Formats: sequence, structure tokens, C-alpha cells
Amino acid sequence: MPRMLDVSDEVRSEIGDDEADRLLGGDRAPDGYECTSCRTPGDAHVEPTSTVLFIGEETAVLAFAHARCIPSQVVPVSEEQLAGAVRSISQSQPGGPDLAAPAPAPAPAPSPAAAPPGPAPTQPAAPGQAAILGITCGLVLQGKVGHASLVVEPTGPVGRPGSTSGEDEFLDLLQDAGFQPVTDLDETPDQLPGWSVLVAMGKLHAILQPAAAGGSTGWWQAHQPLQVTDAWRMAASQLSQVTMYAVPAGMVGRQPREDLLRQALERAVALGQVVSASLPLAGT
Repeated sequence: MPRMLDVSDEVRSEIGDDEADRLLGGDRAPDGYECTSCRTPGDAHVEPTSTVLFIGEETAVLAFAHARCIPSQVVPVSEEQLAGAVRSISQSQPGGPDLAAPAPAPAPAPSPAAAPPGPAPTQPAAPGQAAILGITCGLVLQGKVGHASLVVEPTGPVGRPGSTSGEDEFLDLLQDAGFQPVTDLDETPDQLPGWSVLVAMGKLHAILQPAAAGGSTGWWQAHQPLQVTDAWRMAASQLSQVTMYAVPAGMVGRQPREDLLRQALERAVALGQVVSASLPLAGT
């Protein structure tokens, strides 16, 4: 029985025509798999299935996903994140994944999801910044719908590269990139082209921004990928996007519960100190 498999042009260009043809012919594609987006079982015989290539500096992993969850695409990740994915897959799947550089063989899918409240310190991507970015994950109601959300808050002022004034320009920098000021938490922000949130293997890995040469590059990357809750993951998967809120240092802080997180965000909104955007899950 033929498999309902999609191999995008960008995936084909990475793995080569021969490997892509073997996948489409069924020689290298699995019958069943765990979706790399929603972490539920999939069957390439009965439902449209996407190939998703996670690619690092030297190695790569080819995963599979429901086409309704994520299109076939190439997702750049750091070599450290990819190694973590391989360890995770090897522990849960007999035999583990196949790796190659630059053309990987198919492997059991790593799996995206969502994260519990609590900041994850990491270095900002932009040069010349001393502040550490904290990420808090939780569900934030927009109207009556709970949206998977990230609240990004640096530990100190963030200036433009090369600036020595000490002035905090964090929100200005994000507005330059297309994020918009928030006046009402109940309103869903517009989607920001080129940005995305990478969630894989049940963990939050990175926030990606457009790269100057095309494709995506890391704006924020977790030192250690963050485990995510099922509720957050399901909300992100159902809407295929995550809402990112950004606030200046000290504005929201670490909040142990989602109701307290919302209250802190509402206070920040009243002060005009929140910008936001909707970011596609896993990006394109």
C-alpha cells in the first residue's frame, strides 16, 4: 500500500533525490510513527504525513509528522540540541535514529510540545548584550480561548549592539522587528512573518527569527530544552501557533501560577510595557 508522504523541495534538496524517491516509494518511510508536532501516533498509510528534517552543523535527523500539524520543512537546530534529540529518541525507540551529514536517513520522530511556568535563562542572540533572557511558559486567555504563550523578560537592560548608554531598548528592538504594543490581552496579536517557535521531543528548544541570507536562525535558544506540559502543547498544536509576549526587566518576574502570570501581564499592559506577536509552531 502506498504511503501518503510529502517531501518538500527544501527537504529534497538536503537529503537528495535518491533518498527522497526511496521515501516516497516506501523503502525508507515508516508505516507508523510518533508525530514530531503533537506526539500522537500517525500512520502514513491512512493519513497525509510530512517529512521534517532537523539539521545541525554536522548531523541531521529526519522525522515525521501529521500533515495537519506541520508541513514538510527543514528546521535548523544547534548541534547540542540535535544530540539531545538523538539521546531522547534512542532511549524511547529500539535501535534509535539514523544520522547523516548532510543527507540523513529516516528516523523515529522527535516530538514538539509545551513548557511549565518558570524562566529558562539563556544568552540573547544579538551581540553586545549582557542581559540573560528568561522564558516563562503558560496558557493565557485571549477571550475565552487559552493560547500557548511565552513571556520573554531579560534580567537587565538590553541595548542596541554597540550601545554603552545603559538605556533599555529591549521593546524598541522588538518593535523594529515587527512586534506590536499590547493594549488588550484578550486580543490575539497578528502573526509575525519569518519568526517561529521550535518545540521538539516534548520540549521547548528555541525561538527562531528570519536570517539575513534566508531561512531561520536562533533568536533565543535554551541551554537545555525545556519540558512542556500536555495542555500547553495541545493548545499550541490546535492553533499551530504560540503567542510571544515581551516585557522589560523586572516587569513580570517569576510567577508560579498562570492566573498570577496573567495578572502580572495585565499590570504591565496598563503601563504600556508589553509587545507581542503570534509565532507559528515550528515555523516554515
